Amino acid sequence: MATHPRKPRAETGTCQVCGRSLPIAEMVGAGAVRNAVAERIRCDHPDFDPGGYICQPCNARYRADYVRSLLEEDRGELSALDEQVIVALRDQDIVAANLNEEFTERMTIGQRVADHVAAFGGSWTFIGLFAIIILLWMSINVGVLLAKPFDPYPFILLNLVLSTLAALQAPVIMMSQNRQAAKDRMQAEHDYRVNLKAELEIRLLHTKLDQLLTHQWQRLIEIQQLQMDLMEEIGRGKNGK
Repeated sequence: MATHPRKPRAETGTCQVCGRSLPIAEMVGAGAVRNAVAERIRCDHPDFDPGGYICQPCNARYRADYVRSLLEEDRGELSALDEQVIVALRDQDIVAANLNEEFTERMTIGQRVADHVAAFGGSWTFIGLFAIIILLWMSINVGVLLAKPFDPYPFILLNLVLSTLAALQAPVIMMSQNRQAAKDRMQAEHDYRVNLKAELEIRLLHTKLDQLLTHQWQRLIEIQQLQMDLMEEIGRGKNGK
């Protein structure tokens, strides 16, 4: 009977904050946590060791607290949009979304009708049909039914119909414009959240790169110092001989 080789078990580590045991691939090395975030963690967990691990949710939570402190220093009191961005950073959620589908799903029947009426009223089709109806109305009352016109010149009934149509069409168009303005505000708020989250992520990334470069320079200096010590020992050995 053929035996299948067992898959090696994934190496696990323990989060120093919540105490959960997770695979190393799903955790972050404590040494890779930026200094400002690590200081916040040590305030709650003094035994936080750079040689250990921290799970991604705990790291994201402390990063969000650090971002909150940065925003409060820059702006003072945070707005509701800022709070939403911080929550997205903490929960590692995606802020970008398709607002067109979301806004369309929330539209009522009246709003849909207003949009269709406004779209038709602002088209060349409406202008052409309207011009044809007016010309027919005037032609019938002037030429065809000259004996008994139902709306003789100066077409008072036609003026009444046009005034009524304008009075009804204006609020419908305003409703459509107000809905479009609300959609534009919603889009602007969404763009602000996306841009703010991207800015904060880039700022954290730049700080992380600076920290890694500083650490790398320190390692290079240590390696160079060891090389110089070895060269001095080799030189002293040759002089002794």
